[in-house]
Amino acid sequence: MSTATVVGSGPNGLAAAITLARAGISVTVLEATDRPGGGCRSSELLAPGLIHDDCAATHPMAIGSPFLKSLDLARHGVHWLLPEVDCVHPLDDGTAGLLYRSVDETATELGSDGAPWRALFGYPSRHFDTLAEDITAPLLRVPRHPIQMARFGLPAVLPASAIARLLRTQPGRALFGGVAAHAFRPLHYPMTAAVGVGIMTAGHRYGWPVVSGGTGSLVRALVDTLTELGGTLHTGVRIDRASQLPDADLTLLDLEPGSVAKILDDRLPPGVLRSLKHFRHGPGAFKVDFAIEGGVPWTNPNAHRAGTVHLGGSYDEIASTERQIHRGIMPDRPFVLVGQQYLADPRRSAGNIHPLWTYAHVPFGYTGDATEAIICQIERFAPGFRECVVGTAVRSTTEMSVYNANYVGGDIMTGAKDIRQLVFGPRISLAPYSLGVPGMFICSAAAPPGPGAHGMCGVHAANAALLHLR
Repeated sequence: MSTATVVGSGPNGLAAAITLARAGISVTVLEATDRPGGGCRSSELLAPGLIHDDCAATHPMAIGSPFLKSLDLARHGVHWLLPEVDCVHPLDDGTAGLLYRSVDETATELGSDGAPWRALFGYPSRHFDTLAEDITAPLLRVPRHPIQMARFGLPAVLPASAIARLLRTQPGRALFGGVAAHAFRPLHYPMTAAVGVGIMTAGHRYGWPVVSGGTGSLVRALVDTLTELGGTLHTGVRIDRASQLPDADLTLLDLEPGSVAKILDDRLPPGVLRSLKHFRHGPGAFKVDFAIEGGVPWTNPNAHRAGTVHLGGSYDEIASTERQIHRGIMPDRPFVLVGQQYLADPRRSAGNIHPLWTYAHVPFGYTGDATEAIICQIERFAPGFRECVVGTAVRSTTEMSVYNANYVGGDIMTGAKDIRQLVFGPRISLAPYSLGVPGMFICSAAAPPGPGAHGMCGVHAANAALLHLR
């Protein structure tokens, strides 16, 4: 029987391991920390029974993942839960952009922006299940569904600013800008629309769900699936150099490129080693989890129904703050994401104390404390928020990289998603998962199709590895 070692147990590492195990490979997963899951863990950070997601929390791209849909997750206790409203983007004048799963409902709320919204998202969301086969695969390949891919791809290659110009109302522009800002890139750069269009399209097909009991429940289901297939997982095993790797026919690394370069070093071809060492990271995330009593006193009533609330003001303000963090400048009022997962999953709360999940976009490796900036942004749209807080847990950019070594400088995207890295991954190659060493592959979110709990980076890397074996 052929053997494989997977280093790292994030969703991509586990997806790679399951894909290999399904093909009859004897798989061992090695995890450096004491818990599997990478960015998909959940914790009782502030009180017993109060469940916060450590990083990944809302999953419009994962629920439609071809890999995850192929598993019987419900048998392992995984259920996708939806809030009443997917996302709200409040503005200072009291209005807000509202994102519903329904394209028509969202378009109706957006008034005069309804027609362009339907034009942008109606067709691709209706065809998302076939489209997902292409957008969750490497971009440099002949698409299986060229017509659907063309309809999706034409807006996606544009700067987010170009899409924003199609929208005339402040709520419409801010709503799209806030979702596009998930790319951690200046919104006037080419292809910055891709992340926003992708998340919107997936969300209009499936919504913005959370996992019942926390994202960690998804990890437990993946580990259980791997175990049933005969695979094994060992925690507390850190690999720092190639000599520590077990002998195996295949080795897949769910690691950011710099770590791969350090481990394999001169085993890699010089060009590959150089590319991995020069891999570019993007801005960071500064995370603050709150325990709040009674809920957030939002001024806009719709924010009380939303699983996600984007706090960044107008589109122009978001564009300005994203430019600043890209240049290494910490904004006075950064873009802040707020997760109210307990609205869809009340079991995460402890009585009247609720878990509030937040993070701010900050410069790469930011060494300051963004806690007050996050609180001020929430207070801006929810006066009296401070009085509701009964506990906080802070994870700075430095602590992010300790929690998950792939999050260098707080970069939770595992690399800057500029054109080159979005299309090719860590290096320019038609074989984006190969490391140029027979049997060795990278399967982290640095590789196509990029970040998310969908596991598809791992699936494609595993398929490349199986092709090598054959």
